[in-house]
Amino acid sequence: MKIKHLFFFAFFAAAAAALTGCNDSKSYAELLTDETKAINVFLSNQNVILDLPADGNLLAGEDAPYYRLDEDGNVFMQIIERGQAPDIPNDAQVYFRFTRYSLSEYAATGTMPAGQGNADDLDMGNSSFRYNNTSLSSSTQWGTGIQMPLKYVGYYGRVNLVVKSQYGLTSEISQVIPYLYDITYLPSVSD
Repeated sequence: MKIKHLFFFAFFAAAAAALTGCNDSKSYAELLTDETKAINVFLSNQNVILDLPADGNLLAGEDAPYYRLDEDGNVFMQIIERGQAPDIPNDAQVYFRFTRYSLSEYAATGTMPAGQGNADDLDMGNSSFRYNNTSLSSSTQWGTGIQMPLKYVGYYGRVNLVVKSQYGLTSEISQVIPYLYDITYLPSVSD
């Protein structure tokens, strides 16, 4: 009897070792490292400023620098167009049009992949959130990264935004893919 149990134990241990030994998937830590590398590849071709100017005078335009918006480097913003005064009240409904590009694909190929979003295709529907309202899943589903530029650009502002997965769509956090967003913020769906 004991030999039979020993045989089954050895068989299951060997099977478990074989199954885990053949797993080519990356650990979450390795995916995070790859994500950081992909962002660094993209930002290496950009002018990056790690600290926001104390006077609040941020440059805008196609050649503007990317500003780091948080201490950990999860979000970087390039202001393309300033928009209106950035005095959007908390809980205001903010609509946005966007196109996003996978920076993982960019890092792998050296060319920007095709974008996805609703900037050019309104059939994809409207995108919106309640500014600084983290109690609604309709707001938090987009992540915190896309809301960060609003205090600098306001409505009708347009930014390029590098967003790490932890600050992006909540449904995609586990995929650990960084994105470059081209976003325009709007006060209403008809704008």
